[in-house]
Parts: sequence; structure tokens; C-alpha cells
Amino acid sequence: MSAYLVTAPVLGWGRADDLFAAAIRTGRGPLWFRREDGRGRIPLHVERWCAAPDRADLTLLDRAAGRGLPTLDIGCGPGRLVTALQRRGLPALGVDVTRAAVTRTIGLGGSALCRSVFDRLPGEGRWGTGLLADGNLGIGGDPAALLRRVAELLAWDGRLLVEVEPAEVDERLTVRLEDGRGRLGPAFPWARLGASAATRVAETCGFTAVGDWRSDGRVFLELAVQRAAPA
Repeated sequence: MSAYLVTAPVLGWGRADDLFAAAIRTGRGPLWFRREDGRGRIPLHVERWCAAPDRADLTLLDRAAGRGLPTLDIGCGPGRLVTALQRRGLPALGVDVTRAAVTRTIGLGGSALCRSVFDRLPGEGRWGTGLLADGNLGIGGDPAALLRRVAELLAWDGRLLVEVEPAEVDERLTVRLEDGRGRLGPAFPWARLGASAATRVAETCGFTAVGDWRSDGRVFLELAVQRAAPA
């Protein structure tokens, strides 16, 4: 998971805050999103992100590897997914705004860039598969803007594999990172969408839902780009 927004002044905790970077370096939490609306905290699964892919991750990796196409992992975090794909012989690249996450990915043998998904990226319009795992559909607090950008990055016949919330939620919120010592990072926008809400938004952004599955309490969608083949 990582946080991006289109405009540089609000790239937020990916650059300005050390809490996420510190957790990634140690591979340990606890770490939460504290909601600014006073409705509590959302736990972040640092230990899982820094471990080897689990059973639910493997279902995602199998789908990506089964297509056999270059894969872009958006908000790659500490790199467990992009590294696993490369170990399977699949061309893959991770992008993340947190330098500590990119450093960890490269240390695992993966390929990653310290860059926002809204920045200029290699292979724009040619990626066969995109990944938005670990809640990264929330990046920037505007799922429609994010999905339109991802549609630009993927090929005309590309697919996006996205993890959504297990509950049917559809909310835009402002959060702060909070660590186990009660330290808070700066506020930034985020979003949480369940399968139905994510599908509705995706259909307005150049995608069609073509599959879904569940594994170990996690929920995933497969979205197909809806764009004409090049002449």
C-alpha cells in the first residue's frame, strides 16, 4: 500500500512522513490509518506486506502470471508481489512513492521505481496487466482519477487485477498514519470501495468487470480495458 495524489504538494506521507518508511524497514507494525472523521482506525498489514506471498496473494499472482504479459504493480510497497512475478520469469515493474519500499523491493531482487503512478512511467499504453493490491484502489482518495490513469498505462487488451474491501463500502475519507507509539503523520485523502462500488466506478473509467474471486477473506476483481485495438 502506498499513497499518491496528482499534485506534488499533497503527495503526503509517501515523502513527508517517516512512519510508513520505518515500518517497512523493520517489517513490523503496528500501523493504522486514523480516520479524521473520528470513526476510529483502520489496521495496516505491515507484517503481511513484508512477508512472502500468502495463499490469497498466490491467487492474484497466478492470474497475472497466467496471462504471461508485462505487469505493473502500482503501489508495490516492499515488493513481495513484483518480486514473486519476476521469479516466475514474468517481466514486471513496481512503482511506489516511498523510497524505503523501493529500496526493499530492489534488495529482494525486484525492479521498482520511486515514482507516483501519475508521473511519467516506462511503457505507457503497453502494460498487459496492472496490479492494485492491498487497498491501493484508495490511492489519492479519488478512485475514478486513479482508474482513468491506469487505463492509460495498460494496453488496449490489458487487464487490471484489483483488491477491494471485503465489505460493501463506498467512502472517501481523510486519514493520518498512526504508529504503535501514538505518533501521527500528516493528513491525506484515501478511499475504500467494495466490489459493487469499485465495479460501478470502473465502468465509468474505461473498464469492464470480467471476473471476481475471494481467498482467505480478501476480495479481488479482474477488470478489462475497453479500448479499440490499434489500427
